[in-house]
Amino acid sequence: MLLRHADAVPVTVMPGLIRRTLAEGKAMMICEFSLEKDVEIPMHSHPHEQVGYVVSGSIRMTIGGKTFTMETGDSYFAPAGVAHGVLVLKRAVVVDTFSPPREDYRVS
Repeated sequence: MLLRHADAVPVTVMPGLIRRTLAEGKAMMICEFSLEKDVEIPMHSHPHEQVGYVVSGSIRMTIGGKTFTMETGDSYFAPAGVAHGVLVLKRAVVVDTFSPPREDYRVS
């Protein structure tokens, strides 16, 4: 199945944070997040494994009490149920994969 970026519906999660669900299946989902500088995603957890890749920009991410500054090309893993949060240091695009898919992010 081919899914075009132009067809991915932008959803404003909060001011300065836009999510696009790019593709989804029964066992996983991939989403793109466009984040403006100084946006903060508060610490939270969910029952999904989350693997992410910083396409551009810079973020400070805390996972399980450990904080990392991440730049273009860096990637991360947030285990299911582990608290994590983000502060955007420089306008960024991040792509995340969730398994299982997040029902609240589904578009179909």
